[in-house]
Amino acid sequence: MIRRRTLLMGSAASAALLLACRRAFAEEAASYIIGTLFPMAGPNAEYGAIFTAGAQMALAHLAEDKMLRKPVELRAEDSQATPQGGATGMTKLANVDHAVYTLIGFTGVSKAAAPIGQRNKVVMVNGGGVGPDLSGLAPLFWNVIPLIDKEIAAIIPWLKAQGAKRVAVLYVDDPLGNAALKQISDALPANGGTLAGSFSIAPTAQQFGPIAAKIRESTPDAVYFASYGAQQAQIIKQLRDNGVSQQLVTYSAATIPSVRDLAEAEGLVFTAQLSDWTLQDPVTQRFVKDWREKYHSDPTTYHQNYYNAVRLFGLLAQGLEKAGKPVDGEALRAELLRVRKFALVGGEGTFDDNCNISIPIQINRMKGGKAERIG
Repeated sequence: MIRRRTLLMGSAASAALLLACRRAFAEEAASYIIGTLFPMAGPNAEYGAIFTAGAQMALAHLAEDKMLRKPVELRAEDSQATPQGGATGMTKLANVDHAVYTLIGFTGVSKAAAPIGQRNKVVMVNGGGVGPDLSGLAPLFWNVIPLIDKEIAAIIPWLKAQGAKRVAVLYVDDPLGNAALKQISDALPANGGTLAGSFSIAPTAQQFGPIAAKIRESTPDAVYFASYGAQQAQIIKQLRDNGVSQQLVTYSAATIPSVRDLAEAEGLVFTAQLSDWTLQDPVTQRFVKDWREKYHSDPTTYHQNYYNAVRLFGLLAQGLEKAGKPVDGEALRAELLRVRKFALVGGEGTFDDNCNISIPIQINRMKGGKAERIG
């Protein structure tokens, strides 16, 4: 008993020492380190480039406004969009780069990285993964994107209104895809619908001709697919090439150029968070104006999310600096829960007890390479 108690006391003392060392390092560091844990190579690298662009614009605005007493520095690790890449990257960001705040995406990556970030008192902000179990994943894991249960709750009544009672689901066999299938299977009966069939695919699959034949045989009124990255374009193209003519429906992962620019994606219906670039609040107006000047196009919701994630750090750290408090993971979380409401791109963002942002969902249709809001 004495030995066990001694070990527990030793473990607690080690944790306290680690926290004290990290706090001292953060206070003495010449800059605040924000880490990014995005896919930077492979079939999902397109997301990494999109996420980073949003974060970089927010960093530029923080510097222009001189919001903080120290500069903010971005350090990148390649998550490879895999759980193993997430764990390895988060370990390096926490222990080598001494990041106090990290930007993260993808459900599997988030679930692998969260225990490491929490143990090292590093805030993790997700603006890309939408698995419903990302809510409350860890006290220092926050979401600035609505999760897929919110998106599915919006699209099922819309399908009902269109007379689409039989829905087939094509989904990636991973935490995100399995969560989407469960949400749809649960929601359809309550809305007078039925599951016409469910078809799982591997995350690396690129051939969907045989699946298309099975989908046709299930005679659905609509086909919902839950995938991400370059695989989405192959799904859309091959379903259309193989005679699946029903309405295709998906979620916010479709807001990437490789889907938007695909001819076969014309008419695709997808959900996403509310993104109104005509809002007149100064934060949204500045973001949209500077984005259009730099990129000669409109931003996407992913740009918005990671801009907001970095802007949120600026607002929280500014509050802590003014209060004479350290800028570390625990203090940032306490400040988030104290303030709750923040002026962000898209209007005021409100966070709940699990540090999830609350934003309405809109329904879009792809038309001429652009998203047209239809609900």
